[in-house]
Amino acid sequence: MARKFQSTEVYLKPDPKYNSVVLSKFINCIMLDGKKTAAQKIVYDAFELMKERITETGPLEVFEKAVENVKPFIEVRSRRIGGANYQVPVEVRPRRKQSLAFRWIIAASRGTKGKPMHRKLADELCNAFKGEGTARKKRDDVHRMAEANKAFAHFAW
Repeated sequence: MARKFQSTEVYLKPDPKYNSVVLSKFINCIMLDGKKTAAQKIVYDAFELMKERITETGPLEVFEKAVENVKPFIEVRSRRIGGANYQVPVEVRPRRKQSLAFRWIIAASRGTKGKPMHRKLADELCNAFKGEGTARKKRDDVHRMAEANKAFAHFAW
C-alpha cells in the first residue's frame, strides 16, 4: 500500500510590527525557552538602533539585505566513498540558505561579550548589511572550503 507524501510545512503569521513572515521566523530563532515577547523586544530594539545608524533605508530592508549577504550558495557535505571520507561541494537549498544565515547571525551576536543582546544583534546586522562581520566571514569560510574541495565535485549525489 503506497503512502501519500504529507507536507509538514507550518505557515507562520507575520510579525505584528513590520508584517513580515521572514522577520517572524527570525524572531522565533532568537527565542529561548519559549519567551517570544523577550525575543520580539530584542529584535525590535535592535531595529530601532539600526534606524538611527543607517538612515537612508528602513530597518526591515537592512535586515533583508543583511540576511541576503550572509546566505551561502554552496557548502561541503561529507561523503564516504571506498573507505575514505571526502568533503563534496553541493549547492544549498533555499530554505537551508535562510536557516544558515539566521543561525550564523544569531551565533555571531551571542558570541560577542559585554553588550546587551539588542546592541550585539544591531551591530551584526549592520555589519552584514555592509558585507562585513563575523557572520559574513563564516559564509566566506564555507565558500572557500567548497572552492578548495571542488576536485571532489564529481562525487556529488
